[in-house]
Amino acid sequence: MERIQIAEGLEFSQLVYGMWRLADDADTSVKHIDAKIRAALDQGITTFDQADIYGGYTAEDVMGAALKASPSLRQQMEIVTKCDIVIDAGRHAGARVKHYDTTRAHINESVNQSLIAMGTDVIDVLLIHRPDPLMDHFETGAALDALVDSGKVRAVGVSNFRPWDWNLLQSAMRHPLVTNQIELSLKEISPFTNGDLAFHQQHGHVVMAWSPLGGGDLMTGTGELATRLDAIAKRYEVDRAAVATAFLLAHPAKITPVMGTNNLERISALSDVLKVELDRQDWFYLYEAALGREVP
Repeated sequence: MERIQIAEGLEFSQLVYGMWRLADDADTSVKHIDAKIRAALDQGITTFDQADIYGGYTAEDVMGAALKASPSLRQQMEIVTKCDIVIDAGRHAGARVKHYDTTRAHINESVNQSLIAMGTDVIDVLLIHRPDPLMDHFETGAALDALVDSGKVRAVGVSNFRPWDWNLLQSAMRHPLVTNQIELSLKEISPFTNGDLAFHQQHGHVVMAWSPLGGGDLMTGTGELATRLDAIAKRYEVDRAAVATAFLLAHPAKITPVMGTNNLERISALSDVLKVELDRQDWFYLYEAALGREVP
């Protein structure tokens, strides 16, 4: 599987295994989590996406139990995690309102908790999960720079940021932001034309795509887009997921889809996307259906 350079000395796999629902599985045993991780690694999927808030602040612990049981796994992977969302759950039980916190104190606390939960001494990439309308970019930028300097974090990035949010934070930092994780799929195509993808493509930033299957809708939906996905899937003897993911990989920007599933069989089939080769007309055949009309 292709490797994508994120920063000096740090690469991601072309596909990322997303652990948003890891703690929601009926089976969160060490054995089962270990099997999921190994199923991804066996395909060359070495990058794993986490967040402190996932599972009500429990998903990192679930993953960490498996890593602590088999320490050699950590050396085979890159861990991405996120912080800044606060809800009334877990270690933030009692929060009066859902909010974002990009203060130095909160970021440091979150990173320290993530390191402990996952049983590691370094996070490969830390993301600010959501733009904070109350962000002091000087304080946030300095906190992120200090974490990289300390060695607790190898690189930093953001999630769900618009170009102006990115520029504001980057203006107060010494270290570069290395990625933005945004919603991008055949169900959410606006970044292709609203300037988000163009901004990152222009500057050579890696774009991580969350919900690349539209929250599962691209797998179960009906209509013209479903019909076209099925037609291409039949050609390559794969499922819709592989085609929908290939649509993202075919773009010249550095898009790394974050594939989230708890189904071990589906995890084992994630690399089927590499069987699919879309030409320009295939790509627009799908884009047209997602758009609901011909391009202008």
